[in-house]
Amino acid sequence: MTLAEKILARASGRSRVEPHEIVVADVDLAMSHENADLVRKAFLEIGVPRVWDPEKIVIIFDHRIPAESEKTAATHKAVREFVQQQGIRHFYDVGRGGICHQVLAENGHVQPGMVVVGTDSHTTTHGAFGAFATGTGATEMAGVWAEGKLWFKVPSTIRIEVEGAFAPWVSAKDLILWIIGRLGAAGADYRAVEFDGSAIRRMTLASRMVLCNLSMEMGAKVAFTPVLEIGPDPEAEYEQTLHVNLDYDIPEPQVACPHSVDNVRPVSALADVPVHQAVLGSCTNGRLEDLEVAATILAGRRVHPQTRLILIPASQRVYLDAMRLGYLATLVEAGAIVNPPGCGPCVGVHQGILAAGEICISSTNRNFIGRMGSKDSFVYLASPAVVAASAVAGRIIHPEIVMAKENAHV
Repeated sequence: MTLAEKILARASGRSRVEPHEIVVADVDLAMSHENADLVRKAFLEIGVPRVWDPEKIVIIFDHRIPAESEKTAATHKAVREFVQQQGIRHFYDVGRGGICHQVLAENGHVQPGMVVVGTDSHTTTHGAFGAFATGTGATEMAGVWAEGKLWFKVPSTIRIEVEGAFAPWVSAKDLILWIIGRLGAAGADYRAVEFDGSAIRRMTLASRMVLCNLSMEMGAKVAFTPVLEIGPDPEAEYEQTLHVNLDYDIPEPQVACPHSVDNVRPVSALADVPVHQAVLGSCTNGRLEDLEVAATILAGRRVHPQTRLILIPASQRVYLDAMRLGYLATLVEAGAIVNPPGCGPCVGVHQGILAAGEICISSTNRNFIGRMGSKDSFVYLASPAVVAASAVAGRIIHPEIVMAKENAHV
């Protein structure tokens, strides 16, 4: 069996499952952020007095923090009261966690072989830990809170084998954007994706999280990178196998252009695109290695006078580590502003939304119409290196051009 099939077979008490079968699986972990209030309301309508297992529920405030409106403040208050009433210990309030997918990882909530559901579409991130991790709606999550089970259609699996070595300034973000550009926004619709190959196995865990996180932007139900504890059988059958060689397939950084994540072009094709705002952060690219590469590029340089650079560490822990290592000092001295860990501008709710006609280069995961503010704004998605370099140049640019210049602006 493939990895997805193995995990669902175990969770549904079956010796074997096949693609397209319907199974009812035990859930090992259920995660929600502020939309836990929607889940709470649906759960109360079911009429069950207590959640099935308060130790298996994790709630993290991250989308609208600190509260940007009275309505959000009331939502936060209602969830806090519910958490206390139900005895849910794993609750990460404002200032105590960060972005949900980073917090789950840092605090050891996800283990290989688990079934993880979250009321956030990028729950696929946790396939980097060998979990069958997927997003679900609030009503379905209310059922999980009540019974600890959820039905799934067993997905068929696409295997992506990656060999070779990254070119300078090319990273996991460029790899997954290139793959999405090739397969299309629906190319892995309700499929599992298994990433493997020598290049994947050399990646940091943070980079593997990027691959799994963005896989849902090509429709994936779940995505996996290799772990030691569990893996597919050698004779597993795949719907499709894609071979990628980094040495010649991806020679330069990639950029997803408005208004679709699969509208991918090489950075060299976008040299005349101005940048009004640059955002470095999110559950995709807000980890320590991302802030490090930005600090490397911005050291001794300045953010372009017509550009705003917004930094958002993925968690309080990342924030502290970046502060101790001096990354934040370097970035702030260069003209960046640091937001508290959270999702704010990525979901277009606060802390840096866009006006009509503005162009943003962002390390986030979506560039749909109106995603980060005005429906008349434009969002380009890129790696942390391209975001940082573009903030210096005031236009979308290859990092090597910025690094080759002595002057502050390019």
